[in-house]
Amino acid sequence: MYYLGIDAKREGQRADVAGEAADASINHSLKMLQRLRELQDLGNESDTVLRVQAAGTDEVHIFHAHRLLLGLQSEVFQGLLYNQSEVTLQEPRDCAAVFDKFIRYLYCGELSLLMSQAIPLHKLASKYGVTSLQQGVAEYMKSHLSGELGGPGPAVGWYHYAARTGNEDLRESCLQFLAWNLSAVVGSSEWGEVTPELLAQLLDRSDLVLQDEFELFQALEVWLGRARPPTPVAEQALRAIRYPMIPPAQLFQLQAQSPALARHGEAVGDLLLQAYQFHSASPLQYAKFFDVNGSAFLPRNYLSPAWGALWVISNPARDDRSTSFQTQLGPSGHDAGRKVTWNVLFSPRWLPISLRPVYADTAGAALPAARPEDGRPRLVVTPASISGDAAGVSFQKTVLVGARQQGRLLIRHAYSFHQSSDEAGDFLAHTDLQRRSSEYLVENALHLHLIIKPIYHSLIRTYK
Repeated sequence: MYYLGIDAKREGQRADVAGEAADASINHSLKMLQRLRELQDLGNESDTVLRVQAAGTDEVHIFHAHRLLLGLQSEVFQGLLYNQSEVTLQEPRDCAAVFDKFIRYLYCGELSLLMSQAIPLHKLASKYGVTSLQQGVAEYMKSHLSGELGGPGPAVGWYHYAARTGNEDLRESCLQFLAWNLSAVVGSSEWGEVTPELLAQLLDRSDLVLQDEFELFQALEVWLGRARPPTPVAEQALRAIRYPMIPPAQLFQLQAQSPALARHGEAVGDLLLQAYQFHSASPLQYAKFFDVNGSAFLPRNYLSPAWGALWVISNPARDDRSTSFQTQLGPSGHDAGRKVTWNVLFSPRWLPISLRPVYADTAGAALPAARPEDGRPRLVVTPASISGDAAGVSFQKTVLVGARQQGRLLIRHAYSFHQSSDEAGDFLAHTDLQRRSSEYLVENALHLHLIIKPIYHSLIRTYK
């Protein structure tokens, strides 16, 4: 059964009148897919037998298949089945368990899968050279990194798989997800699966999202207690903590109570001294004698109130909104109590100058109407005032955008402003906030977290 649309019929009638061939579309693809499913299920006129044995067991799955269809999808199968009607395939247990889904994809180009089946299906697609399935499973993995509600996420395990197989795109997606949602990861069983290599990758990043550096130290201490790595690994990890970002009172607490520092304190003694020196003087005075360009003085994306504010915008497509919040002048203990006030403007449909109406020279000429879809969301963050205390400091502004994935509220995107700019040029550039089903809306609200990071600058030293 098929149908020919009215427009196509009319085009055919006009073409017949003109003596030309009719141009119409006939689509029987769904019926063809159904027949291919039946061909696989029933094994009618099969000319090949695949015996799939799960490694280390006597379990064997038998599939009656068709050499032509397998060979069309996989050159590996084409070679295996050359002049053979039966082959035995040794597969890991997890791959053997999903081989029926793999065969169905070769016949129909479709399959359904669970998160636990992603890696074995990707292994089979890689082994037998089915590139389209490889890409499809990898895209599925990248869009399901948050896992299922109530259970541990798969991002750590999928990162290790991507690293082993050299899938750089998937590896980077997993790493970015873990960096932006580290607070959720360290509180789950995933944290215990982190390898020293992945831990080093995370600790080196400045875009980690967590409450503060103290939380990161506590998470590291939990990891050290579980993993019990060799001393050099533990000390390298402890030296990746940015101690100047931890207030003096918490530094005292760590030195007095931390089991990790009790064992490895000498390895980070110079960093603790550096942190106490940083907190004891003004950043301007400190920068006269010490280099402040190192990563130890660069804040990460901290969620605590001292560094920014959460802003939930209900019905964001409706109209412009504004708010204000305060942050600390800087992380130095010398600046404790000094605040900077920030004003924020959000516009859901801001029009660039190039798209705004231009007045015509001719009297009475109609102005082009500005369409709502021509605009894009805009976020502007400006200081209400900057005092002289901020000398030698610039401010890096970052906005985190939350989204609900598999029932969890997680960081979907992070936008960093150029230090000389008050707005992010590409903020939600391709997002339709008018659509209630937008992936950036949670119960028709836009969840933003605004973060202000002081960046210190070394001063030019003069010698007499």
